[in-house]
Amino acid sequence: MPALDAVTVGFPRGTFTAVMGPSGSGKSTLLNCAAGLDRPTSGSVRLGDLELGGLSESRLTEVRRERIGFVFQAYNLLASLTVEGNVTLPLRLADRRADPGVLREVLTAVGLGEHHSRRPHELSGGQQQRVAIARALITRPDVVVADEPTGALDTRSAAQVLALLRRVVDAMGQTVLMVTHDPVAAAYADAVVFLADGRLAGELTRPTPEQVAARLARRNAG
Repeated sequence: MPALDAVTVGFPRGTFTAVMGPSGSGKSTLLNCAAGLDRPTSGSVRLGDLELGGLSESRLTEVRRERIGFVFQAYNLLASLTVEGNVTLPLRLADRRADPGVLREVLTAVGLGEHHSRRPHELSGGQQQRVAIARALITRPDVVVADEPTGALDTRSAAQVLALLRRVVDAMGQTVLMVTHDPVAAAYADAVVFLADGRLAGELTRPTPEQVAARLARRNAG
């Protein structure tokens, strides 16, 4: 059985979309294809006007570094670097200097402007995830992909991270694509796309947690 089967879906610029479905439904594969981490065996993946499928590995790496921001359940911060160092790491890897104004804007947006010199062990889990989000935003990417970004957080920290993702969409015009299993997290999005057995299984717009939970319950019952 293919991981994804005849899935056609678009994620408009400046919107927040959640992807949900049971284990093995194709959520992570969809996210990985959209982010250029996996290559589909058929069909196409477009980032704006760029077709990812025909790119060389070196060019694809460049696109991922410059046009796609990544946020994962594990924060993946370097313990030896400060907050500022972790946030600007993608730029240094691309041999680019951080614009001080952009750096201040991003750190302020995630609520870490006063913690720029701290190291990861001096931060809470929620703060570390906000560093990861700032790192994803520093290149001004076309899209931020987030795979279970609140999975390792307590309820309060999770709500703060989700509110931040919502805010970067509303205030910065960012596009966010998030995989989650949590109806409460999904309700922060503009739309929820449901997958089952590698196929699209419905969509909700302006979802509430209750609507998302009810849709998932119907799918599980079926």
